[in-house]
Amino acid sequence: MAFETLLFAREENFAVITLNRPPANAINEKLVHELNDALAAVEHDDAVRSVIITGSGDRIFCGGADLGSAFSGGSVDVFIRFGNSVMRKIERFPKPVVAALNGHATGGGCEIAMACHFRLMKESARIGQTESNLGIIPGYGGTQRLPRLIGRTKALEMLILGSMLTAPEALALGLVNRLSKEGETLGDAKALARQLGTRPPIATRLLIEAVDDGLEAPIAKAIEVEVRAFLETLRTEDAAEGIQAFFAKRPADFKGR
Repeated sequence: MAFETLLFAREENFAVITLNRPPANAINEKLVHELNDALAAVEHDDAVRSVIITGSGDRIFCGGADLGSAFSGGSVDVFIRFGNSVMRKIERFPKPVVAALNGHATGGGCEIAMACHFRLMKESARIGQTESNLGIIPGYGGTQRLPRLIGRTKALEMLILGSMLTAPEALALGLVNRLSKEGETLGDAKALARQLGTRPPIATRLLIEAVDDGLEAPIAKAIEVEVRAFLETLRTEDAAEGIQAFFAKRPADFKGR
């Protein structure tokens, strides 16, 4: 599958999507549409159990919107709303999506990363919602996901001051899962993808759904979401395999059935 703004590859049981608009891998309308298409290409492919999103080069994962073209020449309203649908697609993707932050993630780059389920970040990289430095605010969910991930107090500080976090600061606040050494971010993400490939696909999908649906509901309704998802997993062949493997003291071989 060929793209103008992305590199796309299937490896083992995962896919790698590389934002490829050097030097900053900036977001424009084409990139957002191609990112949506790349995700759609693997969403129902049972051979792909997780997706990695990274950036080309080794300095910037994604520097946010391409200010020279993103907000001109078309409907900004359409651009923002469609982009938000893609961020939501990542967030609700039925397979784990791993952000391999091989460089700085600013503005829309931070928003792409926050939509992913896992975030691995290079030790020397920085991350932040810097839009207020331009007199605007985030438009791809930054004002909503950042406080949900790190809390209102620190999120407001970052958003209003347009400040960035170092990788250790992001790790301490829970904004990223793990740090990677220089040149090892993508390799670490692939190692995680291999680990994710051994997990039960149906249970993984339902875990993503249950957590997201539960966060948006009162606790009583959230528990009901979990109960329904639990009962669904219990009826799968994977559940039978997992339980049999437990008693046999062997690794489970999950088929996604």
